[in-house]
Amino acid sequence: MITNTNSNSTYNNAEVIYHIFQRSFFDSNNDKHGDLNGLKEKLDYLQDLGITSVLLTPLNSSPYYHNYFADNFEVVDPKYGTLEDFYSLVHEVHKRGMKIYIDMEVQYVTEDHLWFKDSFENPASPYSDYVLYKDAENKIPDTIIYDTTGLLGYDGVYKKITTVNLLNDAVQKYMYKYFSNCIDPKQDGSFDYGVDGFRLDHMMDMLDGKEKLNHLFSSFWKPLIESLKQINPSLVFIAEQTNWGSYGEEYINEVGADHVFAFPLREAILSVNKDEIGTVAEKTFSLTEKQEQQIVFIENHDTHRFATAVFRGAGKMRVGAALNILIGGTPAIYYGQEIGMKGGGGFGKYGNSDGNDIPRREAFKWYKNINEPGMCLWYEKSGPWWDDSTLPERDSVPLEQQVSNPHSLWNYYKKLIHLRRQHPALISGVYKTITNDAAALFSFTRETDDEIILVVVNLTGYRQRSIIHIGYVQETDFLLIMGNATLSFIDAVASIEISSYNTGVWKLK
Repeated sequence: MITNTNSNSTYNNAEVIYHIFQRSFFDSNNDKHGDLNGLKEKLDYLQDLGITSVLLTPLNSSPYYHNYFADNFEVVDPKYGTLEDFYSLVHEVHKRGMKIYIDMEVQYVTEDHLWFKDSFENPASPYSDYVLYKDAENKIPDTIIYDTTGLLGYDGVYKKITTVNLLNDAVQKYMYKYFSNCIDPKQDGSFDYGVDGFRLDHMMDMLDGKEKLNHLFSSFWKPLIESLKQINPSLVFIAEQTNWGSYGEEYINEVGADHVFAFPLREAILSVNKDEIGTVAEKTFSLTEKQEQQIVFIENHDTHRFATAVFRGAGKMRVGAALNILIGGTPAIYYGQEIGMKGGGGFGKYGNSDGNDIPRREAFKWYKNINEPGMCLWYEKSGPWWDDSTLPERDSVPLEQQVSNPHSLWNYYKKLIHLRRQHPALISGVYKTITNDAAALFSFTRETDDEIILVVVNLTGYRQRSIIHIGYVQETDFLLIMGNATLSFIDAVASIEISSYNTGVWKLK
């Protein structure tokens, strides 16, 4: 049985984000599409895990299953429910002391959007300058990302897509109103039914290399963020840097975003290389004023799942979990990550189709029987991505079997999140790499004025022993608070021993 064990005061101090691809999360009305009421039903589950904030992918109407490339920004996809369903979800989230963020992609529209539909081959349209064309007759819509002009959906439907003119004054006024309605939809100043923030998708200063959309940081994004924060100063803006090799500090310093994604750190964790992880972690947390501004993650809706990237090694998944939750920043968990779901796919795997990313966005496996009510099999038998589905695989362990198993990956995530919640140093402590003499033991401290926590992660499947250079010389200074590990002192030299793929955590008394 899952119960709510968290208090509201916890949520103010130890944010853990749960990133949801809601079409695949939980279905409340037996149409096989995850929906808003289904998510509301599972808030107890999220709180029991230790989640404080939920991040949803776009909700707006779109011809595509992922809801990017809108045909109407202001309409909720009917498969998710109604606008009132959304308000009900937000209100329930807030009653629990949690936060809710939504993903916003406003740079593109499909041929069915009013701006595109009315202005196509019609230069006299009042929306003629709301989107970009390559010619004066509006016959050649400008391209979008990767210089494409449209996209084939997994269901075989092709739609043209073009780019929104974000420098148009009328567009900017529209976007301000659109975002502000999401913040305070009842216009009562309470924000009870409004979102707590936004993920800003595909942010670029010069969108897709288009000179006509240059200087967007100063001319679009920064003014938008500043004006919206005048409505609610507590709003949170999460910038997705388009260059995944970037540490993202420019989005904090130049645009005014509150968070960026720690993409380089994710790649370092995937390497399972102690030197690379340490070097990148040091840089990641030094480039932003507060280390919490970096959202630390190991998978999301655009990447291979971690279990696939590490070939579903049970030990490596625990290593990934420990680093995700303990290394610093604001942790984000992608739905299903906590039960070790697999998923690959990616650009071009199944040809020219948005079905390429479905393996990364499969139904959350609540039950062993994937045909149980609530399972989100919206893509069932729709193409090769279904033929390659990992859901039926025997080693794909459903949540119902993991909750009652104290040694499951799910319970390990829960334990890590609970540990983090109990120790201020693991929430906001300064990160520092600690050296040791082993090639595959990764060690670091998290330190506040009042607490120091030492974390040692064995990156291998073998028991490791090593000298560790921690600068303290009394064994009694350290209290083991998690893990199968020992720390001992011989002639003032600290020695550590830790079992395979295990993480030891000590508190300095």
